[in-house]
Amino acid sequence: MKNRTSYGTHISESGTDIVVCPAFCDVHVHFREPGRPDKETILTGCRAAAAGGYTAVCPMPNLDPAPDSLATLGVQLDIIERDAFIDVRPYATITMGREGTVPVDIRSLKNSVAAFSDDGSGVQDDSVMLRAMEIAAAEGCIIAAHCEDRRFGTLPEGEWRQLERDLKLAEKAGCKYHVCHISTKESVDLIRRAKDRGVDVSCETAPHYVVLSEEDRTDEGRFKMNPPLRTAADRDAILEGLLDGTIDMIATDHAPHTEEEKSRGFEGSAFGIVGLETAFPVLYTALVRGGVMSLEKLVAFMGTAPRRRFGIDPDTEDYAVFDIASPYRIDSGTFLSKGRSTPFEGMEVYGRCLKTVHNGKTVYEAGNL
Repeated sequence: MKNRTSYGTHISESGTDIVVCPAFCDVHVHFREPGRPDKETILTGCRAAAAGGYTAVCPMPNLDPAPDSLATLGVQLDIIERDAFIDVRPYATITMGREGTVPVDIRSLKNSVAAFSDDGSGVQDDSVMLRAMEIAAAEGCIIAAHCEDRRFGTLPEGEWRQLERDLKLAEKAGCKYHVCHISTKESVDLIRRAKDRGVDVSCETAPHYVVLSEEDRTDEGRFKMNPPLRTAADRDAILEGLLDGTIDMIATDHAPHTEEEKSRGFEGSAFGIVGLETAFPVLYTALVRGGVMSLEKLVAFMGTAPRRRFGIDPDTEDYAVFDIASPYRIDSGTFLSKGRSTPFEGMEVYGRCLKTVHNGKTVYEAGNL
């Protein structure tokens, strides 16, 4: 090692090969347990997270059973208690069974979860969403939405039209509102204007929407996610939104599937890619080495900002160590996640995680847990 540089110092392209920074927090992952442990478990998800420099994650509630009550949430919490070795803060659903008709008992669940979301399916009924937001506002909870108007599906209009509705409802209810994985230029503009009006809204995007566009897509399942990759103009708007503060954080939407489910070509494959083990190297290479933003800014998007918004140990002393001088190619065969589907397969990147420390304990080091 030529040098050891602590977080807070500008990292130049030469003279430094190691960086130490606060560990990351991903507020949007899918660990599939309970329900589909063949895709991912709490244990394997934690391994993937630690290998990517994360010590806090928030698993989404599209599970079986759906965590819509203390009893069903308890199934997941028992597994977390048994197997998690980093901070795992699950979501509860917004509506019973994620069916979009009856809000859950937010009051009884709020102390056990990070927030409430029906991720994977937007709440279609305006009155149901407003009622959930009103309850959440009274209880000081966050409503996090996968915005998708079923009339338009995964088309850009499906995202921004429901977002436009939700922003009006959140403003009326006075609730804390978080937008999942924004991908369109219209979404960025809507959120920017809502923030100017004083709406309590935050949002995330994902590494693939920052780095890739639909022009990069091939007919492989590893390029299929929801929302899909958008145009280069959308990608540029996402980057502008990050730089001007409209977008608050970057989450991976880590969504593992079996090899068979992702090997049916683009049209036939399941929606979802993995991202915990590639997020920092992909973003560091494209944005920091690319001269787009500072390392400090990237660390804020990946760690301090999501921790602060979701109240997840914002003053943590957890840290991660990265090699930022040695290039390597992303190889899904080395992933600790059960999922192997990534659009970044084979990409040359910088920023390999060497060590991750949580609560004073090393939870990942040089490929080992």
